[in-house]
Amino acid sequence: MSGLAPDQQSRIISELLHNGLDVGLVLALTYLMLLIIGERRTLWMVRGLIILMLASVLSEQFNLKLLKFVLEKLVLGSAVAMAVIFQSEFRRFLELLGRGQIIEIFQRQRQIAKPDNVIDEIVDAVKELSQNRTGALMVLETNAPVDTRVFVNPGVSLNSEISKELLQTIFQPKTLLHDGAIFIRGSRIVSAGSILPLSERTASRQLGTRHRAAMGITERVEHCICVVVSEETGSISLAERGNLNRPLTSSKLKELLEERFSPAVEREVVAPGWGLLSRTIGSQGRILLNRIFHLPSSKSKDRKK
Repeated sequence: MSGLAPDQQSRIISELLHNGLDVGLVLALTYLMLLIIGERRTLWMVRGLIILMLASVLSEQFNLKLLKFVLEKLVLGSAVAMAVIFQSEFRRFLELLGRGQIIEIFQRQRQIAKPDNVIDEIVDAVKELSQNRTGALMVLETNAPVDTRVFVNPGVSLNSEISKELLQTIFQPKTLLHDGAIFIRGSRIVSAGSILPLSERTASRQLGTRHRAAMGITERVEHCICVVVSEETGSISLAERGNLNRPLTSSKLKELLEERFSPAVEREVVAPGWGLLSRTIGSQGRILLNRIFHLPSSKSKDRKK
């Protein structure tokens, strides 16, 4: 740029700053959308939209007018479709924006250990349900959020602390919620009476609808497990990735839950300062990039070693 006139240099610098600001604002808006959505399954759709947008930009650079026209319409249609699909997430974003509380999106969720007796409460309840031959079906979220839109019917929202007595009460035959599944996240029962998709695989005649539902949901969602108590025999089963581990004793069930049902899943909001905010944005950004582009995590690298 040394050979250019001062006015040309200033114009080039101005254009670079303008383009940099434009790109930065688009990236910031995209990042906010990713933070709000946050689900691995839906992030695939965001990844597809980003690819379409990049292809549209490239078609404009290479002056491919027809391709640019088609891609622009695809991007517009995809954006409208995502606005409909993620209407609750966008509603939350607009509410925070309107209240001037947009910084809440960046608030860190700190993991704390759930009570030591949560697994014991589940195992004790399953043990008594098994002895009384009371059918039960429990979906337990493991290492990532479960999108309940996979359920045929999400059931009735409870958001209650787990207790042996509550679990036994829900599955009593005379209660209104006994015929569906309960959904457990951390130390809380999120919902009850949920209807799950059934597995289409051929199964033994000894397996009823609860077992097929447990296989069906774990086939579709990797980060969950299902505990089943048979109403006919009282046997205990654990479903994972579409496979049933049965029959189980209560001690074996506890062992499996301790391995698969991570104790650090309860979350609380911590108001960040600027230093904490920057660290939070960086850590969440790495997580989002890993989810979108399937970059290997440090844990997976350690396992490979």
